[in-house]
Formats: sequence, C-alpha cells, structure tokens
Amino acid sequence: MTVRKLDRRDFVKVGVTAGGGLFLGISFYPRVGPEESTAGVLSPGADAFQPNAFLRLDPSGSLTIWCAKADMGQGVRTSLPMIVADEMDADWSRVQTVQADAHPDKYGRQMTVGSSSVRRGGWTGLRLAGASAREMLVAAGATALGTPASELTTRSGRVIHEASGRSLGYGELASAASELPVPESPRLKTQAEFTLIGTNVPLVDTEEKVTGRAVFGLDVRVPGMLFATVAKPTVLGGSLASLNEAAARAVPGVRDVFEISSGVAVVAENTWSAFEGAKALECQWQSDFRMSSSEISAHTAALCEGDAEVALEVGDATSVLATASETVTATYEVPYLAHATIEPMNCTAHVEADRCEIWAPTQNPQGAQQTAARLTGLPIERVTTHVTYMGCGWGRRSRPDFVEDAVETAMKLNVPVQVTWSREEDMRNDQYRPASMIRFEGAVGDGRLQALRARVAGPPLGVTDRGGRGGSGVDRNAVDGVTTMTYTMPNLLIDYARSDVQVPTGYWRSVGPSGNCFMVESFIDELAHAARRDPLEFRLGMLGEHPRMKHVLEKAAEMADWGGAAPPGRARGIGIVEDKGGIVAQVAEVSVEAGEVRVHRVWCAADCGQIIHSGIVDAQLTGSIVTGLTAALYGEITIEEGRVVQSNFHDYPMLRMEGMPEVEVHIVRNEEEPGGVGEPAVPAIAPAVTNAIFALTGQRVRKLPIRLG
Repeated sequence: MTVRKLDRRDFVKVGVTAGGGLFLGISFYPRVGPEESTAGVLSPGADAFQPNAFLRLDPSGSLTIWCAKADMGQGVRTSLPMIVADEMDADWSRVQTVQADAHPDKYGRQMTVGSSSVRRGGWTGLRLAGASAREMLVAAGATALGTPASELTTRSGRVIHEASGRSLGYGELASAASELPVPESPRLKTQAEFTLIGTNVPLVDTEEKVTGRAVFGLDVRVPGMLFATVAKPTVLGGSLASLNEAAARAVPGVRDVFEISSGVAVVAENTWSAFEGAKALECQWQSDFRMSSSEISAHTAALCEGDAEVALEVGDATSVLATASETVTATYEVPYLAHATIEPMNCTAHVEADRCEIWAPTQNPQGAQQTAARLTGLPIERVTTHVTYMGCGWGRRSRPDFVEDAVETAMKLNVPVQVTWSREEDMRNDQYRPASMIRFEGAVGDGRLQALRARVAGPPLGVTDRGGRGGSGVDRNAVDGVTTMTYTMPNLLIDYARSDVQVPTGYWRSVGPSGNCFMVESFIDELAHAARRDPLEFRLGMLGEHPRMKHVLEKAAEMADWGGAAPPGRARGIGIVEDKGGIVAQVAEVSVEAGEVRVHRVWCAADCGQIIHSGIVDAQLTGSIVTGLTAALYGEITIEEGRVVQSNFHDYPMLRMEGMPEVEVHIVRNEEEPGGVGEPAVPAIAPAVTNAIFALTGQRVRKLPIRLG
C-alpha cells in the first residue's frame, strides 16, 4: 500500500453539528495507477485539501461515520467504520454508518475495485481520523475534569479518570473538543490495544438484509417512476439496421419505444411488461464482426508464435533453454467469462431541466456521476448519484454502460425511470474476462528450475464493442499473475502478444491472476514432475526470499496432511498466488468418476495482513473458492459468428450446493499492512484442482473449463 505522507495540512475540523458536537474530516490520497484511475476524479494539488474521511460526534454520544466505498457483500459498511471506532475507543453500539453519495473529489477515489477499500489509504487514514478525535476528546476531558490528560484513559465512548472514578461521555465533551486544534501526530494504537479490529462483530446491515429493508438497485422506488429495458444488438459490435415496433407497443403496459445509443428502449408500467415488449420487437442488427470461438482461439495461438513485447526479463532464459538437456513445453488456455451477477445491470434516473438524480448499484459512483453530466450537459454538481447495495459486482459494475442506458432513457421522459437488463441481455452484453493463452517453455536440471519462458497472448483489458481502447505495448492486466509471480528464478523471460479481437473485455474478479494463476501454477506442477520433485517441495525451493508466502504454502499443506495418504480414489493438488496484497494457498482433494470431477475438500491458508473483521475475511475466502470452482468446472462464454451463445444459467451454470466441497480456512494473524481479501482467493483453486486431477489420473488439464476425455 502506498499512501501519501500525512502532515498538519491533512487534518481539518469541518465544523460543528447543528446542535453542537464535533465534525472531523481527514484527507488521505493513495497513489493511483492509470489503469485504476477514475475519469472525472480530481487529483489534489500540493496545497489542495479535501477531506475524504468524515466522522460526526453528536452531543447525544451518537457517532456517524461516512462510508465512501460501495457495498456488494464484502462488508465495508462494517469494516471501515470499525477502524475509526477502534482508534477512537467509541461505543460501537452507538455508531451509525452513512453511505456517501458520489462527489467528484470530496471523498477522494470512490471506485470500489481491486480489493482496495482498506489497503489503499483506508487503513492509515481512517485510523488517524479516529485517533485524532480521541486525543481531542481527551484534551477536552482533561479541562472538564481538572486533571492532566496523561492521567486519563478512554473506553467505550467515555473519557475516564481511573484514580477518582470520574468519567465523562464523548457526547458531553463533543462541543468542547470541536474548539480544540486537531493534533499533528496522534498516537495510533498497537495491535494489542485493539478492541474491535480483528474481531467478528455483527455486521451493521445484517438485519436490513434479512428483513428485506436493504435497498438494492432493483428495490429503488421513486414516485411516478416508469420501468424500462433495452433491447441490444444480438451480434457483438452491432448497430440497428431496421426496427418494427408495432408488436411491442401492443403489449399491455408498454408506454413507449424509442432508440438510444446502445439499442432500443422499451418503457412500460412495470419491468415484466418492458421485457415482454422487448421480446416482441422486430429488430435487424448489422455488424462486421463475425468471428467464432474456434477462430479466436486459432488467432490467439498464432500470437504465441510471432513477435511480442518483453514484459519481464531476468538472466538469459533463451540461451539456457536452447542448450538445456531437459525441457518442458506446454500451451494453456482460458476462455471468456461473464460476470453473471445475481442482480442484473440496472439503474434508476430522473433527468430534469436543471438537475439529474441517479440511484445505482455501482462500483464507480464518480464514473456514473460524470457519465450523467456528459450526457445531459449539466454541471457535475447538478448530478446526484445515490449508491445502493448491489447484488454482486466482481468488477462489472465499475463500467457505466448501464448508467448510460438509464440516463439516455430518462432524457426522453419527464418522469423517473428504472432501466433493468434482462438476464439474457446482461449475459450477452457483458464486459467479459479476456480469453487468453500462455505458451510455456521450461528447463529443469538437478531437481531445480533452470529457466522459464512464458508468452502471454490475449486482448488488453478494456476492449469494447465500440472500437476498443487501442494502445500498444504490454498490457499490465494481461500479464498480471505472470510477471508478478513470487518465485525466484535464475533465468526468466515473459513477453506479451496483444490480440485485437473486438470482444468487449473488462475487470472480472481478481482480473489477470484469475486465469494466469491457473496457467502458471499448472505449469509449475509440470516442471516439478519433470524434475522428479514433490510439487510442494519444488515450490518451496523457489521461495527462499519470501517467508510469508512460504509460511502460507506450508500451512495449507499441513492442514491437508500433504504427503499423507488420500482416501481411496482421491488425490490432492496445490496452488498458490500473491495478488493485490493477499497471499493464498489452497489444496484440493478430488475424485474422478466416469469423467466427472468431484471436489471433496479444500484447505485454504491466507495471509492478508492485519485483519479488520475475521468473519468477513472467512466468508470472502470461502466465497472466492466458490467463484473459482465455478469458473474452473463450468465457466465459458463461447461465440458463434459474432454472437454470444450463452444466455442464462441453464447454459452458463454455477456451482450448486450438492457440488460444494467441505472448506477449511486458516487466517494467518500478523501485524503487516492489510492486503486484499475478496479477490486473492479466487485464482489458486483452479490449479489446485487440475493438479490433483493429474496426481490421480496422469492427465494434464491445460484448458478451462475442465473437460476430461
């Protein structure tokens, strides 16, 4: 985690509450790479100040904390306030969380991607906000109690003088504290002093969700609103050639039909009528893109043999491979994947002459706000974007295309409108995880890896069906998980060949490593076999300089009794990844009957640095295994003559309850900076399973999804 150093100018008392009290803000701006930047988010200059963490302490003792990150099941409305409340020694039962609306710069970067809510600035900045408030309250308490601040302690929202037994609640001191200067260097707690951080407190929104009061995007209701959907091209990159809307207008409940930039909007009194109206449309679509999956695969395979851009080079892998006595060569392939979020894309918008209001389940509130401002021509301060709960994100909701649909539709109406994509439109108009290949060449000798060459071939992240992002050179996301693997190798060459196939691509949970880890860790197993070494020992031999990764790998093996006998008819395989600040190793125990793979058990060891909420971490790790298994066993988007074949869960299946393995999770506890949790556990399960299949059957799986012949 890289965080700009905080100094005196980074702290501010925003003011006092209406009835008195303390309102405190703090600014922390993490350094953001170009691939993760959000258009329209302002970067502060040397003297600029915009607080992006806020807390308000009322005289009643109630503490309100603003959450600028979006919740899609990862629990940020609990975990982020926990950091503030722990450093502040607040009474957790009196803490309230407020979901922040979008703002171009008030909260810094609001994009919720890359397991970055805590690790990119949140950890240090939120701790400083809480610690600053605590020291101001202690200073106010010292004056009120007539004692030195050094004699006071804090606990559960009170400033306490232990010697006399006197104490004052934070609410009683809030107004006085607001008159004091913000401390320049507040003392942060040690790990031993934490009372909330690292625990498993009930999530603040559990009751809302189980009672149905939580408002997801599809739950938004605005007075006078209509409902709509958009019929989109049935071929990638397509445009409308002809339209007959008569049958759609005849569907009961349909109010209007008109074109927008992405297709044909059907507006109705309810969503079902809009869906039925869209089905009744007679549309002809045209497109120059007519490739099929087999052609795309052949195109990518050809890239494995041609010219490429060097992404990483250590030593002289080419020379060593040319003269090695024992080499291994293999090509691995992963398919396009859809996000298939449980809640399809949707957005509610109301556009008036002088303002626009949006309700969206978005991972990119500022992108949604800027999109609406661009389309309507309104100043960005006249666009309000409310962030709802979302039924899964996985990176899909970082793109604003579904927001565009809602705003464009609302611009042609004089009432609010909720635009919802059908499951079929959602599946066939996704921003897919890129299909790619890696061609490996490795040399082994004396039981060790001597040299490795990896040619990564595939599209860059962000190619769209409206012309693509363009560019040249190495795409960081395409090689992530290959160039970033933690093994120490004496001779290594990684290069990249860019595909120009115009299938829309985007962030998919864990991004590059989601596919690259399968390919890398599977080939590492091949090399171990060629070197006549145990797969675990072979890996450990390349991790001498990485004690945390070595510990996680050894822990997962210990949990699974690696080296011990598996039950009859089963075998075990292993995989490991370091991704987005998290290190995760997994061992899978599988069986194969009549060509069908069954995963019985998974052991998962994870080092994600300092843990904020242990229950959230456990749930995220287990859920990631479900995600990774689904992709490994079933996930595949195929294309025929420019058309996406899959349309719903009957032909894009998910892991079912009867296929869920027994999962055992071990969370490494340490004082390292927090790392990612929600994504690093996705990649390693696929190679753990396929390596187990090899151990059991002798058959290598070099292409996903797993299909045994």
